[in-house]
Amino acid sequence: MNRFIFALVLSVGFMGSLFAQDFYQSAVGARLGSPFSASYKTFVSESSAFEVYAGFRSYGFGGWLNISGAYQIHQPLEDVIEGLQWYYGAGASIFFWNYTDTALDGLPSTSLGLQGYLGLDYTLSDHPVQITIDWIPTIFIGETNLSAFGAGYGSLGVRYILKR
Repeated sequence: MNRFIFALVLSVGFMGSLFAQDFYQSAVGARLGSPFSASYKTFVSESSAFEVYAGFRSYGFGGWLNISGAYQIHQPLEDVIEGLQWYYGAGASIFFWNYTDTALDGLPSTSLGLQGYLGLDYTLSDHPVQITIDWIPTIFIGETNLSAFGAGYGSLGVRYILKR
């Protein structure tokens, strides 16, 4: 499924490469993935951005809400597609857990996460739309689930550009 999403983003990029621009100042939208989140991203320099988002995820045993912040460094991929950038970064989250399985009642209801970011960022110039796809490996501190490392986090993001 992840390969399909990656291929879809690249296909959209090739079709729209004549209409792409690689810079925007701020954007607001959604991260469609794990976690499902509302997102705001703003650049503080030409290559550095801060992103904050809040989201949720549910499991069979309960679920969590999170508040996250990240610092991301963007590098252009203009030789591949105009308007395409790749980025990497680091951030942190706070997770608020809710358990429906009474066997887990003794676990903490709050934990922290240290996160890495690796992704692609594509900006359209003829529409105020910005698309990202990323992977967010997470180390949980104050572990509340069965594993202290989560490699299955990331999302497809779609944002509305507020300012170029």
